[in-house]
Amino acid sequence: MIYIMLITCFFGSIILTPLVKKLAFKLGAVDKPEQRKVHLKIMPRMGGLAIYISFLIGALIINPNKDYHFPILIGSTIIIITGILDDIYNLSAKIKFLTQTLAAAVVVIWGGVQVEFINLPFGGQIEFGFLDIPITILWIVGITNAINLIDGLDGLAAGVSSIALFTITGMAMIMGNGYVIAISSIALASTLGFLFFNFYPAKIFMGDTGALFLGYIIAVMSLLGFKNVTLISFVIPVIILGVPISDTFFAIIRRLINKQPLSAPDKSHLHHCLLNIGFTHRQTVIIIYAMATFFGLVAVIFSQAKVWGAILLIATVLLIIELFVEKIGLVGKNYKPILKFINDIRYAADKER
Repeated sequence: MIYIMLITCFFGSIILTPLVKKLAFKLGAVDKPEQRKVHLKIMPRMGGLAIYISFLIGALIINPNKDYHFPILIGSTIIIITGILDDIYNLSAKIKFLTQTLAAAVVVIWGGVQVEFINLPFGGQIEFGFLDIPITILWIVGITNAINLIDGLDGLAAGVSSIALFTITGMAMIMGNGYVIAISSIALASTLGFLFFNFYPAKIFMGDTGALFLGYIIAVMSLLGFKNVTLISFVIPVIILGVPISDTFFAIIRRLINKQPLSAPDKSHLHHCLLNIGFTHRQTVIIIYAMATFFGLVAVIFSQAKVWGAILLIATVLLIIELFVEKIGLVGKNYKPILKFINDIRYAADKER
């Protein structure tokens, strides 16, 4: 049954995407070239609608006996409507934040998807109390926007989201969470079908319709798969989403350093930096795919590690991320504290010789 459903979602997305492309042109949901954009011609967006409809077909077929199933579908519908309107009319950041918060609240308050506590690795427990609802809503809204921020190259957000969904599905299999397996794999199949038209050179963009929807589903599925567990295990979804989270984190740092508004757009995201140092469009996308796969593998290893092994693994990964960020200039060309420290040590050693 599950295999037939996945095939249906996959081919449903392939069939629907050209139809959505025509609809996007009719509604004026197009992306025009500008200074921050990489593409050089008018492109239809709103392609995420094909992913959503294919996903919805599969999600309605399974109809599991879960209190949060329909709240998730209603929340995703709110997200889709937001994305469609934004792709057509370019909604303000305030309106998008409000609708994203509403979509998250539907799942958290009505569906009961909440992170209430975390067990500490060395004993004890952190209980969020009255903060459990706002913390969970902030997580969902944050991840929803993190996926949107990396949607800057053909096939980038769709590919990174697919890798995240594949990893979440695999982790759910290890933990025996049937619902997360079903929903994540349905979203994965629908996204892969769309990727046929979205990989470089893209024929259609997913737009905010797709990026926000995928971010929303990934955020909710990671919560359902890893909530109310140990602090170490709770880090797993953060690792899985390492690419969009780290890009978002360093974008915030970059804007704080440059004294810019946090919502200010720029051309210094991860994919921009890789393009600037000489990689082609296709090479940049593949490099970021490899990074997302690396984070996925780290998450799997992390889930099986003991406490001290997990801590050592995280420390190593953080060091690798920092060195990579400094090397490509993700925060800024002059931000190189560790590389500068290494160079100072080398200089001192050479001077002693």
